[in-house]
Amino acid sequence: MKKIMPVIAALGLIAVCALGFFGYRAARKYIPTKEMADLKSLYGVSGEDTAILYNQELQEARGLYMNGQTYLPISWVNEHINKRFYWDGTENMLVYALPDQIVYADGETQGANGKPLLLDREDGVWLALGLVNNYTDVEILAFDSGDVKRVFVTDWGTRNMAAVKKSGKVRVRGGVKSPIVTEVERDMQVAVLESMEKWSKVQTPDGHLGYIQNKCLDTPEPQAFEGTAELPEYYGTPMDEKVVMAWHQVTSREGNAGLNKLLEKTRGVNVVSPTWFALTDNEGNYSSLADQDYVKAAHDKGIQVWALLDNFSDDVQSEKLLASTSTRKKLIDSLMEDVEKYDLDGLNMDFEGLKQEAGVHYVQFLRELSIPCRQKGIVLSVDNTVPAEFNKFYDRKEQGIVADYVVIMGYDEHYNGGAPGSVASLGYVRDGIENTLKLVPREKVILGVPFYTRVWTETDEGVKSSALGIEEAKAWIEANQVDLYWQKELGQYYGELPLENGIKMVWMEDEESLKLKMNLARENDLAGVACWKLGLEDEEAWTAIGWD
Repeated sequence: MKKIMPVIAALGLIAVCALGFFGYRAARKYIPTKEMADLKSLYGVSGEDTAILYNQELQEARGLYMNGQTYLPISWVNEHINKRFYWDGTENMLVYALPDQIVYADGETQGANGKPLLLDREDGVWLALGLVNNYTDVEILAFDSGDVKRVFVTDWGTRNMAAVKKSGKVRVRGGVKSPIVTEVERDMQVAVLESMEKWSKVQTPDGHLGYIQNKCLDTPEPQAFEGTAELPEYYGTPMDEKVVMAWHQVTSREGNAGLNKLLEKTRGVNVVSPTWFALTDNEGNYSSLADQDYVKAAHDKGIQVWALLDNFSDDVQSEKLLASTSTRKKLIDSLMEDVEKYDLDGLNMDFEGLKQEAGVHYVQFLRELSIPCRQKGIVLSVDNTVPAEFNKFYDRKEQGIVADYVVIMGYDEHYNGGAPGSVASLGYVRDGIENTLKLVPREKVILGVPFYTRVWTETDEGVKSSALGIEEAKAWIEANQVDLYWQKELGQYYGELPLENGIKMVWMEDEESLKLKMNLARENDLAGVACWKLGLEDEEAWTAIGWD
């Protein structure tokens, strides 16, 4: 018995030690770590890099800290917060179009602090934070002290804010074992980005993101944040009545003489747009068929003249022409000289078939052109096909800001070389209006309608079509005794003519289909209607056009 007792005592001691050890390990799980986070790794920065956090999301792009200030890559600025900073890579200059003037800068331009406004480097162009802040309606906070520099860019709006009621550690992730990013003190205000059961993700006053225990925070409350900067207003020169515009295709100077005859059967037209100006090269030159007597004749009838400029020539590569600031200026100056020379009331831009790389230059051209138009009281209108994914780069939203009118060319749904179908079915036009109104204010939207239709021929040899004006198409239908059937969904009549080896088909545009399109314009309270083109219609077509 005496030998057994020491063994039992020893085993007891071992058990106590074991319990103590495991108890210590269990307790250790809940001991908060004092390890500090590796901030450079956390923000993914090194050297001159500055982390960019947009709406509290770390961006792949990085800023630079040089000359004692932060610079942001212009590519990131354009994509996320301000696309009006335009870099001319041909002439190596920054161009910013304000409503009434153009601001230029290059690598030698200095700000009020005597430091460069931009950096033109091999790896891209970088804009000083102050420059971006001056022209952009967002909140920008720079934290450039210490080894880890970062800038927070945040859209204005409502944010959930909470007061710190108990000092605490802000950690990389929720959990006491996560490394510490920073600390907050009582009565500080933090933005609460995400709330969980025990932890919340916050943005701290010293410019960090991380997680803090909920017990350290008061209940978050929404708070509105808005900028105080007065950004310039892009005012315009709209008409004081609904627009009824008719395009007039002029192919020779002699064609100008036909205006009065063409207007005889019209009704309610208050704008005519002659196709006078056509770009001829990549140097900003264009041909002109403008005529002063034509303008006087229109004015005598109370009709405005908006001369059209197109880019249809095979000798014109718009992506080259518009990429040069000096070429754009030359083109704009020439247009404004003709505006004064011929007493024009407006300009109508009809740039079609642009390549995607031309988009940014085209929009910049419109910004710059809008300035003298605005100053001289000249109406600027821009023609567009219906919105689609492949033509988003036309940037209708920006057009709707800088131009007076954005015209939807609500036709060519089916075109020569494609599959047979309607030129402008009701659903196609409706979708074009709805998608445009998502981007452009309705008081700036003009609906373009067709005065033509297509007769499609489908044979063993393939499919082809020919365009006929309304008057001519009606004559063809009568001559061939084609029976027409109303297609309610399409909003037009359809007819067929059998052939020995195929079929002819027509989806008819006439006063009935035009009435339905005008109804869409009225229902959406659009700014106007535009008709392509004078001379293709009959008198009945004009019974459908108008706002009364």
